[in-house]
Amino acid sequence: MAGGILAVAVGPLIALAAIGVLVLVGLFAAAVYRPVFATYAYLGTLPIIAGINRGNLIPLLRPNEALLVVLIAGALVGGYLRWCRGDRVSLQLNQLDIPLGFFLLMSTAWPLLSMMLRGHTPLTSDLAAVLPVCKLVAIYLLVRFSVTTEGQLVRCFRLIIWPGAVVAGIAILQTLHFGPVVSMLQAVWTPDSNAAALAERGTTTLGSPLATGDYLVICLTLVICCGMRGLLDRRERLSLGLLLGAGVLATGQFSTWISAVVAGGIILWRFSVVRRNSLRFLWLVPVALAVGAPALIGRLQGFGEFGVPRSWIGRWSNLSTFYLPRFGFINVLLGVSPNSVLPAPERWRDVIYLESGYLDLLWIGGIPLLVAFGWLSVVVLRRTGKLIAQSDGPSDGQPRALSAAASALWVSWWFLVILTVLDPHLTFRGSGDLLFVLVGMTTGRLSVQRH
Repeated sequence: MAGGILAVAVGPLIALAAIGVLVLVGLFAAAVYRPVFATYAYLGTLPIIAGINRGNLIPLLRPNEALLVVLIAGALVGGYLRWCRGDRVSLQLNQLDIPLGFFLLMSTAWPLLSMMLRGHTPLTSDLAAVLPVCKLVAIYLLVRFSVTTEGQLVRCFRLIIWPGAVVAGIAILQTLHFGPVVSMLQAVWTPDSNAAALAERGTTTLGSPLATGDYLVICLTLVICCGMRGLLDRRERLSLGLLLGAGVLATGQFSTWISAVVAGGIILWRFSVVRRNSLRFLWLVPVALAVGAPALIGRLQGFGEFGVPRSWIGRWSNLSTFYLPRFGFINVLLGVSPNSVLPAPERWRDVIYLESGYLDLLWIGGIPLLVAFGWLSVVVLRRTGKLIAQSDGPSDGQPRALSAAASALWVSWWFLVILTVLDPHLTFRGSGDLLFVLVGMTTGRLSVQRH
C-alpha cells in the first residue's frame, strides 16, 4: 500500500524531470545550430525565472543560471563546429576587455586572496558570492559573439522589452491584490511570504521590488532610445511606455522612483529630440500614476517621523551597527569578505544585507575593487558616448539598433553610477544581466564592422 502511494507521488515528479531534461537538450541543440538562439532564449525567459530561489527547482542553482550554462555550452559547441569547417571566428580584443577583465579579477580572485592574506579561510558562501560577476561576464561574451546583425539586435530589444512589460503587468496586478497573481507568486517565487505582505509592493517574478524596478527602468529607457531611432512604431511605444511606467510606480520602492527620475533627467538633458517631443506624451503621466496609485499611496503613508521612509531608518541602523564598525584601515584597503550578507542576531529575520552599493564594493574587494569599477565605468561611458556622438553626425551610416543600444547603455550606466550610492544595483537579479547584455551589444560584431 505504502509503495503504491509512493509510486503515485513520485511518478509525476519523474515525468516533469524527464520533460525538463528534454527541453534542456532541445535548447542545447538549438544553440549549437544557431548560437544567437542562446541569447534569444536567455533574454526571453530572464525576468520570468530569475526570481525563483536557488534550489527550489534545481539543486544549487537558480533556473536562469542552469539555463545559461546549457545555452552557453551549446553556443560554444556551435562555434567550435563552425571553426572546424573553416568559418572565420572573430576573437580580437577591444578597449573594454582589459578594464572588464580587471573588474572580474578584483570581484572574484582578489577578495578570496585578500581573505587568505589576512589569515581567514574562505567558506562555501564566500565562494558562491563571487559567482554572480562571473555570470555577468559570461552573458556579455555570449551576446558579444552571437549577435551579428542589426535584425538580430532589434529582435533582442523586443525580447527584453516585452517580457519586461509582462513583469510590469504582474507588478500592477500584485499591488491591486489580484488573487490569482498573488497566489502564483506565493506558490513559486516567494513561498516564504504571506499574501498580505506580498501585495504591498511589486516583487513580481524577480522576487524583489528593487530588482523589478531596475529592470523596468532599463526597459523603459530602451523603449525611449528605440523610439528615437525609429525602431518601434508609435502604438508599440505608447503601450509599452504606459505599462512600464505604471509598473515602475507599482514596485513601491523609493529607490526605484529615484532611479526613474534620474534616468528621465539624463535622457532629457542628453537627447534634444526627446525634449522637443516630451510635451506630446505628458498625458501618459497621469494615466500611469492612476494605474500605479495603490503602491504609491501605500508607500507615501509609510514615512516615519523623521521625514524619510521607515525602511531607510532600518537601513541606516544596519549600516551603523553591523557594517561601518568593521571598516578599519586594513579592511577599507583590502576588503572584508566576498560575501556581504551577515547572519542576523534577531529571531524575526535570518540575514542582514549591506544596502549601499559603494560600501558593498569596499566590503568585497576594498579600494582595488572600487578602482576597478570606476575604470570600467569610465570606459563604458566614453565608448557609448562616442557611439552616440557618431550616430548624431550627418550621413554616419551607423546601424540604428547599435545607436539605440549605445544610448540605452549610456543612460543606464549613468543611473547605475549615481544610484549605487544607495544599493548594489550591478548585481540585482535581471538588471545586472541587462546592463551586461547592452555592453555586449555595443562591443559586438556590429560595432567592429562599423569601425
